[in-house]
This record gives sequence, structure tokens and C-alpha cells, in this order.
Amino acid sequence: MNFTTDLSIIHLIANASMTVQLVMLLLLVLSLCSWLFIFQKLFGIRVAKIQTEEFEKAFRNVQTSTDLNALLQKAANHGTRAASIERICLSGYREFARLRRQPGQSMASVMDGVRRAMRATYQREMDHIEAYLNFLATVGSVSPYIGLFGTVWGIMHSFRGLANVGQATLANVAPGIAEALIATAIGLFAAIPAVVAYNHYARDVDRLANRFESQMEEFQNLLLRAPQ
Repeated sequence: MNFTTDLSIIHLIANASMTVQLVMLLLLVLSLCSWLFIFQKLFGIRVAKIQTEEFEKAFRNVQTSTDLNALLQKAANHGTRAASIERICLSGYREFARLRRQPGQSMASVMDGVRRAMRATYQREMDHIEAYLNFLATVGSVSPYIGLFGTVWGIMHSFRGLANVGQATLANVAPGIAEALIATAIGLFAAIPAVVAYNHYARDVDRLANRFESQMEEFQNLLLRAPQ
């Protein structure tokens, strides 16, 4: 077998030590999972943006209590397909209607209840939107070190093998070093997309959170101006 064939990636992986192979397998699994979550968040956040824009546009056209009721009824009809911002506003409106039916409730106490209801729903929706972002952050920070562990272990294994060789040449050293370095390369391959995706999606989530909070304030102001 010639020197070039010995250094082919498939050959190096197949002939790596068991520990290095397990490290590579772990990194491959982490990379596949991170790519799955990257695409999941890509479509999920995009849909959340579109739904939020549609609700904000419809909300700006609300002029009367009838308009508000129609908007919220439409949101309620969406059921499980309702947008996050729709669920937030629906929870506030339902609490508003419930408290207004109770005698002796001041507007301040009613709005305080509305705020708490919307904040609780807001937190649940943000937890859903932020799902798996921590996993991407973990993969991005840990994968290079896992790959480095595989590299260090592979180099140690290679040097132990050279102990029985009378003369260490490049042909003797190169395959062991190369198979060890593949672990670091796979670690970087897993880490870089995860870090880029996490930073991008974290900014998108922050923007969505700000839009939700602004919409919550506008919705509460509308309830104050036109109580039901």
C-alpha cells in the first residue's frame, strides 16, 4: 500500500484507535443533531416573524371594540396553530374579561392581573422559541475540546507505537498524527456551524422578544382606553 493510500481519510479513520473512533462518532452525532436543530430553528423563527408581522399589521387597524373582538376571535380560531403573540394577547384579554365580571375590581387590579397573565404566557412562548439554542451553544463550545481530546489520545497512541520502531521516519509518524488530527477537524466541523447558528438565532429571538413586549404594552393600553 502506498503512502498516499495510507493517508486517505477513510483509511485513517478505520485504523484509528478505538478511543479516537468513539470520539469521532460522538462528534458526528453532535454535528447531525446540531444541523437538525439549526434547520428546525430556521423555519420556526421565520414562521414566528411572519405571524408576528401579520398580527401587528392587523392590530394597527383596530379602531373599535368590535374590531378588537374580531381580531381576538380570529386568533382563537387558530387553535394550536395560533402565533405566539396571539396566545399572549388572548391570555391577557381572557383575564381582563374574567376580572371585569367580578364585582369590586378596580381598573388597576384588573390591569395588574392582565399583566401577570400575559407575562406568564410570554415566558412560555419564549421558552418554546428558545428551545435547543442552549444545545447549539454547548456543541459550539465543547466540540473543539472533545476533538482535541481525541487528537491528544491519538498522538499518545501513535508515539507508543513508535517505541518498538528502531528508526522513526515520516512514513512511520505521519499516519498516526494524521488520524489524530482528524478528530480535531471533526470537532471544528461540528462547532463552527453551531456557533454561527446560535449567534444568529439569539439575535432573532431577542428581536422577537422586544416586539412581543412592545405589543403587550400596546395591547394593555388599548384595553385601558376601551374596556369591555
